[in-house]
Amino acid sequence: MPFASELEAYRRDERLGHKLMTPEERLRLIRPYLPSPPSRSRSRSRTEKGTSKTQNEQKARLGVRRFLRRQYHVLVFTLIHVFFSLYIRIRQAYHAVANRIHLVYYHHHRTPELIRRDVKGLRRLPKHLSVILTLEDQRRSGAGLEKLINEVTNVAAWCASAGIPQLSIYEKTGILKGYLKDTHQAISQEMHAYFGPNHPTVSLGAPHIPPLESDALFDGRDHHGSGSSSDEDEEPRKHISIVLISAEDGRDSMVDLTKTLAEMSQRKKLNPADITPELVDAELTESVMSEPDLLILFSPHVELAGYPPWQIRLTEIFHVRDNQGVGYQVFYKGLRNFAEAQMRKGR
Repeated sequence: MPFASELEAYRRDERLGHKLMTPEERLRLIRPYLPSPPSRSRSRSRTEKGTSKTQNEQKARLGVRRFLRRQYHVLVFTLIHVFFSLYIRIRQAYHAVANRIHLVYYHHHRTPELIRRDVKGLRRLPKHLSVILTLEDQRRSGAGLEKLINEVTNVAAWCASAGIPQLSIYEKTGILKGYLKDTHQAISQEMHAYFGPNHPTVSLGAPHIPPLESDALFDGRDHHGSGSSSDEDEEPRKHISIVLISAEDGRDSMVDLTKTLAEMSQRKKLNPADITPELVDAELTESVMSEPDLLILFSPHVELAGYPPWQIRLTEIFHVRDNQGVGYQVFYKGLRNFAEAQMRKGR
């Protein structure tokens, strides 16, 4: 209880409008009678405990939600993967069966007459056909090279039977350029197996490499050992020109041509106004090859693998989905698709 004198002094100060005592004196007067303030550390610990408890509850709820969300995403991904895998497998199986049926139905039996019968009803045929082949053995030797040469001979025989005069074969590594003579001999033997003594002559070359021409090795008189000729021998012998190209004949050739034209322009040997698409086309045609009318891919999807880009500006590109390997059915489908296509040429 406050003393009477202190109480009387406080009341007197209150009656005078708190003008008798200063705020510090009033505070000193009533401080002994005020309750002690709560401990800061104790209130802080209680606040921290409440905050940590709330955070733990929130983390627990967020952890459960995050776990459920992750499991949901895994479930959706698994379902999409399963359905897409089933679709791919079913599609591949369907195309494999369809390609096998077409292979049996359109089998050529190594007979040019059957191939000519197949293409007889087509409205037009390409004058220049190009194909992309792949070397499966990356060591560039053995069975992979032998299979590649066999594929080249088969395609060449099909083109000769269909009456296509020019064939270009693209293989990315360019390994066939190192076996030009062996490849030429294998093609000549395949032509003889298809056509007999009066087989078409073959010209096999590559950019910047002189072509190999057919000689009298497989002539009918040399093969039979007699000078007699049959009615088939009296027919004029056809000729097929084959060019082997690789990745180095694509962008590298364009870069070299660009450097050459730039140097000639800097030396005042060529007017920059004379450098036109027609000039570039003529130079690339002379150094590499002309533009093919049709490009056939034997891969399961469209993959040009570095094919010379300038030469296929207006080329019709054909492939069979999920196809595996070089087959006559793909070759014939490509010719049929080319015959039915509308050549708008960018219009």
